[in-house]
Amino acid sequence: MTAGTVSAAPRGAAVTLAGALNSALRDALRADDDVVVFGEDVAVLGGVFRVTDGLAREFGDDRCFDTPLAESAIVGTAIGMAMYGRRPVIEMQFDAFAYPAFEQLVSHVAKFRARTRGALPLPLTVRIPYGGGIGGVEHHSDSSEVYYMATPGLTVVAPATVADAYSMLRRSIESDDPVIFLEPKRLYWQKESVGLPVDTGPLGWAAVRRSGTDATLIAHGPAVPVALRAAEAAAADGLSLEVVDLRTLAPFDEETVCASVRRTGRAVVVHEAHGFAGPGAEVAATVTERCFYHLEAPVLRVTGYDVPYPPPLVERHYLPGVARILDAVGRLEWPARRTAAA
Repeated sequence: MTAGTVSAAPRGAAVTLAGALNSALRDALRADDDVVVFGEDVAVLGGVFRVTDGLAREFGDDRCFDTPLAESAIVGTAIGMAMYGRRPVIEMQFDAFAYPAFEQLVSHVAKFRARTRGALPLPLTVRIPYGGGIGGVEHHSDSSEVYYMATPGLTVVAPATVADAYSMLRRSIESDDPVIFLEPKRLYWQKESVGLPVDTGPLGWAAVRRSGTDATLIAHGPAVPVALRAAEAAAADGLSLEVVDLRTLAPFDEETVCASVRRTGRAVVVHEAHGFAGPGAEVAATVTERCFYHLEAPVLRVTGYDVPYPPPLVERHYLPGVARILDAVGRLEWPARRTAAA
């Protein structure tokens, strides 16, 4: 498979993104007896978002079990299990709930292969529901991907489609290195006609979701459908916008992203997280460095604001939407506008 290509999923029944994740976990448990699933309320309840529904009944409480409300202990236990050959898949119930385990993730999970000179891989998958758009209160709507992106030793993935949710979770569980698997909460109930199982290719590649010639919209996770809607709206005004879904945030697929920007000459990065030192800052810097002589305008960003995530009643003002994306596209330097101004 070449960079930037994603195999088409066979058509099938309508599946939600949460359902695809559930199927991926079930198939992984069936395929490998070393796979175990645990976390807060993942067994009896089936998870807050029902992603683990039915797994404990099918596989027993030695393969899928509930834990105390202690994220650091959950990660610490998973580290020990992975060291002894198991493949733990753990759930941090909400994005900000993972912060108590951050020291474990940064100081231990990310460094085991390096500190043992490659002798001790750590096949650990950390599932984190993240992002806003569901009317969640504080500690339930953070977009914390940049913390993990800034930690060498962690693979960070953020699927935006049902097919990718299934395929990338299976690939993550099969990986011998730790993966932070970010699940966009507001897309859990998004449906697509997909035949499962499906393989959309290896981790580490971005995908062009919509071809275009005038500018590139670069997005990941819950921002991808918003970018696609913006591209559709722009088409009505005669603008052709390409949409690139990053899929994997670390490692960053510079090849696919930069190839797109070199074709279009303009780029806008879109994400829910805050703007200052957010994930789009690294993307914009890389694109500027690698595509400088192809750019017709500065790389712009459309992001969440540099404030703590707001209360549910006003979150719509915080989240990047179609109007804000089109406004950014309009601020790119277009030859016709320069001519008209002159």
